[in-house]
Amino acid sequence: MSVISDVIAKVKQKDSDQPEFIQAVSEVMETLEPTVKKHPEFVKAKIYERIVEPERMIIFRVPWVDDKGEVQVNRGFRVQFNNAIGPYKGGLRLHPSVNLSIIKFLGFEQIFKNSLTTLPMGGAKGGSDFDPKGKSDSEVMWFCHSFMRELYRHIGPDTDVPAGDIGVGSREIGYMFGYYKKIVNAHEGVLTGKGIEYGGSLIRPEATGYGLVYFTAEMLATRKMDLKGKTVAISGAGNVAQYAIEKVNQMGGKVITLCDSDSTIVDEEGICSDKLEHIIKIKNVKRGKIKEYVDKYKAVCFVGKSVWDVIKEKGLKVDIALPCATQNEIDKEHATALVKNGCFCVAEGANMPSTIDAIRVFQEHNVLYGPAKAANAGGVATSGLEMSQNSLRLSWSREEVDSRLLVIMKSINKACLDAAESYGKKGDYLTGANIAGFLKVAKAMLAYGVV
Repeated sequence: MSVISDVIAKVKQKDSDQPEFIQAVSEVMETLEPTVKKHPEFVKAKIYERIVEPERMIIFRVPWVDDKGEVQVNRGFRVQFNNAIGPYKGGLRLHPSVNLSIIKFLGFEQIFKNSLTTLPMGGAKGGSDFDPKGKSDSEVMWFCHSFMRELYRHIGPDTDVPAGDIGVGSREIGYMFGYYKKIVNAHEGVLTGKGIEYGGSLIRPEATGYGLVYFTAEMLATRKMDLKGKTVAISGAGNVAQYAIEKVNQMGGKVITLCDSDSTIVDEEGICSDKLEHIIKIKNVKRGKIKEYVDKYKAVCFVGKSVWDVIKEKGLKVDIALPCATQNEIDKEHATALVKNGCFCVAEGANMPSTIDAIRVFQEHNVLYGPAKAANAGGVATSGLEMSQNSLRLSWSREEVDSRLLVIMKSINKACLDAAESYGKKGDYLTGANIAGFLKVAKAMLAYGVV
């Protein structure tokens, strides 16, 4: 049995109740096989075994009082996975599906994503099974304050810098940062995604979506193509999806789909800037459902269906797919349908939205496939830029942050392609992203000795 197979087998044995984490480890480790022969020093130092084990896992109780005066109890998590190249960095997710497996998979992926940005950030993730949907502002505030009452003792500007994720937007970051600041009696750059008035960075809300489209454009350029005139399917309806639409429109493409947990809308005329403004009002202000879009605009709504279900069942033709909803939203059948319906490029805005079988379909059919750790790294990259601005006590202009983001996404694209070619997998973005992200972290771990 090879070192890689042995590591995967041990994870499956020890963490048999954590399917998402096992999936993430398997996907990454299988592509690292070419590094084993070239780096016997990694084998000797048990780097492969050590990198799949979190440095610290924190699980805690989060009690809070709802608007009826009743006590509610949720479970909080922070998995600090690896800080070999910098302070732990990774988002906080608030969603009923959150459990240890999901937080571990996200934290593990974050190690390599953060490494690819070229910024000094380690990998972590956290969150809770609390659901902010349907809660009042005061209920969300009481939960966030209770969550931070425990989390504050495990984080800091040079230790661990959380950010937002699903269910954690500017409202939640504001409540958490305000309470942290009160407890520690210091205004520190300990959370990113903050409001611009109190230490946030311009472009941060847009960064993941913008970065995703910048990366997609770089991928297309390898085949002498661009986004002009291309039909794009986007899933999700949150922050990443919204700003991906904006940037696709700016680059001449046409987005025709969006979805949330309730339904999918298809607007074959394209979601222009005016329509996007309406979507932002529905989702960010009213906190409503995407199906409300059809009340104002000519579109078709498919209740209970994902974007990928609609493409599979209705034969919807698309050139590019940008999954921006959640993990494992595209399975083998969805991937097969995408290929059949003309899709030649997939770039992941969500974390691990494609199953391993779906990825194989894309690769077998020569589809340009940009894995999440590379394609959606723009968000954490700009979080890193926010950390830099906080440390310098400066605020960069919108144009400066956007230009830095573009440079970072171009460098990630190049790093993926260079690593893939160096290890005999030319053009394979998945292998390239995993190896490029891994090597930097592995060499740092090796330098520290056995710690």
